[in-house]
Order: sequence, then structure tokens, then C-alpha cells
Amino acid sequence: MKILVVEDNASVRSMLDMFFSKEGITGTFAEDGLKGYELYKKEAWDLLILDWMLPGMDGVTLCRKIREEKSTVPIIMLTAKDSESEQVIGFEMGADDYVTKPFSPLALMARIRAVTRRTGAGVEETQDAHLTTSRYFKINDRTREVFYKDTPVLHLTPKEFDLLHFLIKNPRQVFTREQLLEQVWGYQFYGDERTVDVHIKRLRKKIESEENTIFHTVWGVGYKFEEMEALSHED
Repeated sequence: MKILVVEDNASVRSMLDMFFSKEGITGTFAEDGLKGYELYKKEAWDLLILDWMLPGMDGVTLCRKIREEKSTVPIIMLTAKDSESEQVIGFEMGADDYVTKPFSPLALMARIRAVTRRTGAGVEETQDAHLTTSRYFKINDRTREVFYKDTPVLHLTPKEFDLLHFLIKNPRQVFTREQLLEQVWGYQFYGDERTVDVHIKRLRKKIESEENTIFHTVWGVGYKFEEMEALSHED
């Protein structure tokens, strides 16, 4: 695994460098946002870890810039900011997860595994075994490709894919935000429930149209996935 860490604190960089070496991870480090962006452009990465406060270009701006280029590389934010509004800002910019400082390397490793996990075990199965289908969607669980009405859905972040996949596998079932956090982000995730709202909003923007609503808000409860024929204007 190749991870790019953009962090201006030398002690944190040194700690992660030693821990990554023990875990067999190739870590590359940058101390400011501008250098981090240059390194990001030069190579393909399995994961980016961005500090929130950075000289040159802050981590939130760097995250937004990367997402504007349609990159789907997983991004974890390191932040000393733990207010709900600041966490939501990070997710709106395209981050997949965040870790609040101070943190332990083991806690960070759990987050790394969570956002980089991929479906599909190393056993022989037919191609159809990796497909999740619905009325309009087809998802290849192994390649993580999504097709909507036979058109590829591009630029989904890992967590957007995971959320979409879970909802499609459970059509018409109503889930609370807490349930979605537990099922998609995992029990080790300590974010607030507005994280779900941000990701639903991004999925709607990337997939839905005015004529077709598939992510339905159930007021006072949460969300459900249901593919319905577009209603006429008379309705």
C-alpha cells in the first residue's frame, strides 16, 4: 500500500513513518500543502492522509482541489478540530473519514483499513456472483464499478460507493442515520450523524435528476432507497 501523508508536524510524520514500516506500508511525506499536491500529481496513491491545518495550502483546500479533479482516491483528514460543523466541512469537500488529534497509530490503522477495504475474497466465483443489480443499477462488487441505466457512474468516493451499495442491497428499507453509520462506516466511526446527510446529498447530485428520485428522505427517521417511475406533473 502506498500512502501519501501531508502533515507539517515532524513528530507526527516520524511516528507514522516508523509505524508504516512495521505494517509494510510505503509512506511518503510532505510538510506543506503545496508540496503535497505536487507529490499527489506525480504518482498513483492508495490513500491520502491530510492534516487540516497546513502551510502553503490547508488540508481542506487540498482535499477540495483533488476532488475537483475527479479523483476517487480515499482521503482521511487529520484534525485537532472536533466541532460538528468543521467535520461536516471536511466531508463536504470530499474526505472519506477523519481522525482527531491526538490519536494512536492503531486507531489510524483501523480507519485506513476501513476506507480502503475492497469487497471480494480470493476464491473462484462466477462473474455474476460479484454483481449487485436493481431496476436501474448494476454494481460490480469486485471492481467497484457502478452503472446506472447502463451508463457508468464515475468519480464516486469509497464511502459514497459503500453507502450506495448498502442501500441498493436493502431496497425500500428505512434506515436511521445511526444505523447507516454503523453499517457503512463501522462501529469504530465516531462521527456525527450529519455525515450521512452529506454523503446522501453528494449521491443525489451525482446520480439523481429532477425526474428521478431514488434516495428518499423519511422525515423523522432517516433514508431509504427505492426506484420509482417518475411522477407526472399532474401528480
